[in-house]
Amino acid sequence: MMKDFKLAFCLSDSKYFTALRLAVGGVCAAADLDIDATEDFKVCVTESCLMLKNCGFGSAEVVLSTEGGVSAKITGGDAGELGKGENEFSLALISALVSSCEIEKSGKAVKEVVLKV
Repeated sequence: MMKDFKLAFCLSDSKYFTALRLAVGGVCAAADLDIDATEDFKVCVTESCLMLKNCGFGSAEVVLSTEGGVSAKITGGDAGELGKGENEFSLALISALVSSCEIEKSGKAVKEVVLKV
C-alpha cells in the first residue's frame, strides 16, 4: 500500500513554506523519524523549494512518502522564464543533511529534487 502525502502550493507566498514545514514534520513523525533528522529533512525540503523558485518556477508539488524510510519528491510547476538561479548554498546544505539527493534539470534550471533520509 502506497503511503504518500501530496501538496501543491505557490512559491511566491512565504506563508506556504510554514505550512510545508508543518506537513513535512507530521509525515516524519508518522514515520517515527527522530527530531534531529526531522529538522534536517524540513530544511532540505524547504531549500529544494527555494531552488525551484530561484530557477523561475511559480509553484511546486511535493510528494512525501514513508515507504522504506522518508522521502520527498519536489517538482516545479507554473514555469516562467527558467534559468540557473543561485543554488550553490542550497545544494551544499542539502547534500550534507540527507542520505540521498537526486537533481533533475531542464537546461540549467533545477526542475525536480528527490530527497531520501
